Amino acid sequence: MKRFLIFCAVLLACGALASTWYVQHKLPQRSGTLHLQSLKAAVDVHYDERGVPHIRAQHELDAYRALGFVQAQDRLFQMEIMRRLARGELSEILGEKTVKIDRLFRTLRLYQHAQQYVQNIDMNSAPAQALQAYLDGINQFQAQGAKPLEFDLLGVTPRPFTMEDTMSIAGYLAYSFAAAFRTEPTLSYIREQLGEEYLDIFDLKTPYSGAVPQPSHAQLSADDWTQLQSLAQLSQDALFAAGLPQFEGSNAWVLSGAKTASGKPLLAGDPHISFSVPAVWYEAHLQTPDFELYGHFQALNPFALLGHNREFGWSMTMFQNDDLDLIALKTNPDNPQQVWQNNEWQTLDSQTQWIAIKDQEPEQLILQHSAYGPIINTALGNHSPTTPIAMWWAFLETENPILDAFYALNRANTLDKARQAASQIHAPGLNLVWANAQGDIAWWAAAKMPIRDKSAQPAFILDSQSAASKKYGFYPFTDNPQEENPERGYIVSANFLPASPKKIPLPGYYNLSDRGAQLIERLSEPHIKWDTQNSQAVQLDNRTGYAQRVLAPLLADLQEVARGTEEQKLVKQLAAWPGDYPINSYLPTLFTEFTYQLLQAAMLDELGENVFNNLLHTRIIDSALPLLAATPDSPWWHNHSNAEAQTRQQVVGQAWQATLLHLRTTLGSDPNDWLWGKAHTLTHKHPLGQQSPLDSLLNVGSFAAPGAHEMPNNLSSGYGSAPWPVIYGPSTRRIIDFATPEHALGINPVGQSGVRFDRHYADQARAYIHGQYVQQHLADQDIQQYTQSTLHLRPQ
Repeated sequence: MKRFLIFCAVLLACGALASTWYVQHKLPQRSGTLHLQSLKAAVDVHYDERGVPHIRAQHELDAYRALGFVQAQDRLFQMEIMRRLARGELSEILGEKTVKIDRLFRTLRLYQHAQQYVQNIDMNSAPAQALQAYLDGINQFQAQGAKPLEFDLLGVTPRPFTMEDTMSIAGYLAYSFAAAFRTEPTLSYIREQLGEEYLDIFDLKTPYSGAVPQPSHAQLSADDWTQLQSLAQLSQDALFAAGLPQFEGSNAWVLSGAKTASGKPLLAGDPHISFSVPAVWYEAHLQTPDFELYGHFQALNPFALLGHNREFGWSMTMFQNDDLDLIALKTNPDNPQQVWQNNEWQTLDSQTQWIAIKDQEPEQLILQHSAYGPIINTALGNHSPTTPIAMWWAFLETENPILDAFYALNRANTLDKARQAASQIHAPGLNLVWANAQGDIAWWAAAKMPIRDKSAQPAFILDSQSAASKKYGFYPFTDNPQEENPERGYIVSANFLPASPKKIPLPGYYNLSDRGAQLIERLSEPHIKWDTQNSQAVQLDNRTGYAQRVLAPLLADLQEVARGTEEQKLVKQLAAWPGDYPINSYLPTLFTEFTYQLLQAAMLDELGENVFNNLLHTRIIDSALPLLAATPDSPWWHNHSNAEAQTRQQVVGQAWQATLLHLRTTLGSDPNDWLWGKAHTLTHKHPLGQQSPLDSLLNVGSFAAPGAHEMPNNLSSGYGSAPWPVIYGPSTRRIIDFATPEHALGINPVGQSGVRFDRHYADQARAYIHGQYVQQHLADQDIQQYTQSTLHLRPQ
């Protein structure tokens, strides 16, 4: 027995030593000396207290090569999983569960588009040279560094990263902007199956003519509608089920020196992106004799999408313009592979691909392409659809020199340079909010806006046989909404529909104006001089006027249907509630559950489960809810399943009782059990953390989360029943006063590193959820003071 116990102890010790060695072997190397090929001179990388690399190089290409190397140390698996998603290759490592997602992204032709794009790049241009150096740094780490833990778990075989991978990921990010893919099938279904009177609550101001009419040459069958709803659901799943970041909305504003305490411009921004582990942004500071930038970088992109230095800086929000149309094609009844185009039957272009699936035989996928663009029905499988639906997308149809644009933007210290850079962004649509230390402030809506036929209503599926499907080119950049140095002294961008000074149409799926109006109200106050301290309260604001907009027309009905003293008390509290969402209040919980139950009681019987769930994942539901609440004679109040005429008050009563039943059953009988922080939580999820036991190993959280949907602190969970996991929110919070840009503030939601057990894997998560900020070091003395270690990269 003694010998056996000694043997067990030795075995455990060996296991512990092996585990320790394995973990230490995977950690990034942040000190010592490493040799890289193709370096022209020595590069020093100083890591600060948060693991942010401050890269000092004598040559620009050396800086980009070093950036690729150190980013790969921290984020190699993020790079790998992002390129596989964009190229439709997840199933090779994740198995059958991701085949549908692979079908979708192959159908979008992102990789083929990337190949064509790269063929047209001038490889001797500065942006191309920088990208090649950056990718070389990544590939050198992959060749000589430790493979990530996730590579071992999944059996990933490393392969070089390419320029096509970078451009494929750009396509994925553009696709995450394309709300039309998920919205047009739902709106078209409502109009065709229910009637135009059901569209009134969606506030679609453009005439409806031009969309698939009834009757139509492209009459959609029941199977077509089923496929379209499945496609909308697949599109949603592809964005969220993979656990990878995608853009949802944003706040950004800039103040002129007349509005600030320092007398210099102040820039603030917080792009709203889905949460993930690792976080979407990788912070790095690049310095050469001719170039300096503190930037926020994404996987496989050497050019910062957010950044600043001592001279200038910028943030961005999503424009939310609609640059994607779904077009129903007319098929030849004698040959389903032919469609009517240009006054003749034309055979669709076809391409056969094979999807590699882990532990299974490959699956065949037949892709089809029309003059309008890819046939998207094929994403659901290989059977021929009754009505082919083509996707016209500006991202695939424009020159879009986006590499040149962001290379130039990273150096745009004057209005002219920044404006020129913005004009080169064709898709996806972005709002660039910019300032410099000389006192200029500006905003440009950067996008190629298609010139559609006047009859078109792009919120619906268009008919290829009508003029509505035609495009007549693009409006010039000078016609886009934009402002430079406005007299009022501030600019706010928060995804709302902007004014169009040149009167060009701006169709899109914009966010509610409530969030932007709230920011404008605060920032326009005449007696406040703004700085980096009082600006924090604006970014962290947990209030919204949206709740009272919804509740106000319903209060009389709620008072009528509330039973007993306790329920009357709750209604009275809701009526007096200012619309704030702290973690220690139960009123946000009560309101959020009630809105979902109200939508379900009003709409589920008309739409069915699939269409209803798709509608809840679109932005149009946010504008529809207050309009529905304020319209007592809306047809949505009637019971569609049994043709029973119901009043708004009856449906409100059903929703109210369902709300109380669910909260009492799920959270507890006492309203004090319904606190927002208990019901509304944030867990940062790793792509492999969807199930036990990897969720405990790789995910970060959970944390009680203040804020909510469509307020400045936009920690959003969407529509559903309690409890609510937060899906997306501020992916960083930045505040830069150009009087002291070296003391800019920011925060990462999780941490710099994507390597589990690294000290920077989740070292900012608690500070983030508590609304704290940290300094982003730019000055030499600060970098020297906060350097924790230095990695020396030397020519081989």
